[in-house]
Amino acid sequence: MESFLELLKKRRSCRRFTDEPVDENAVCNIMKAALMSPSGHRINPWEFVLVEDKEMLKNLSVSKVAGAQLLEGAAMAIVVVADTTKSDVWVEDCSIATILMQLAAEEMGLGSCWVQIRLRKDSEGGSAEQNVKTLLQLPEHYAVLSILGVGHKERESKPFDEDKMQWEKVHVERFGEK
Repeated sequence: MESFLELLKKRRSCRRFTDEPVDENAVCNIMKAALMSPSGHRINPWEFVLVEDKEMLKNLSVSKVAGAQLLEGAAMAIVVVADTTKSDVWVEDCSIATILMQLAAEEMGLGSCWVQIRLRKDSEGGSAEQNVKTLLQLPEHYAVLSILGVGHKERESKPFDEDKMQWEKVHVERFGEK
């Protein structure tokens, strides 16, 4: 088993996938990571919509002006939504769940890419979030944070280069102190 830091170095956004489907066991493990993710007061406002239908993936890929096109080529998408009536920290809770799903996918050798939906526009200036809500028939009080594209990587990316770590962004005791 590799170390957690090695896993972090390997995890890179993947925007090109093979045609191979993601097996049921891998999907289950990714969802376990999401369902075990921490949540403020353990309220768990998040919910996840799994999409494998090629037509729906294509529709989701044009739900915002840029950055979602990769969904059309993904084996699946996981739409991360929240019941906004349950928690005022749903954005944070959904963000944690999303990154844990990405790490779980990477651990299994799968690629993933986070597609931001919240506060994004479509090509006509409309709400990307509303587009996704309409496509998935979400209740009005639900919000969409992101869509995670998942699949088998078309190619491996170079791991994170530790020489490029921005240690100047780490402050000790006070801002500006090294």
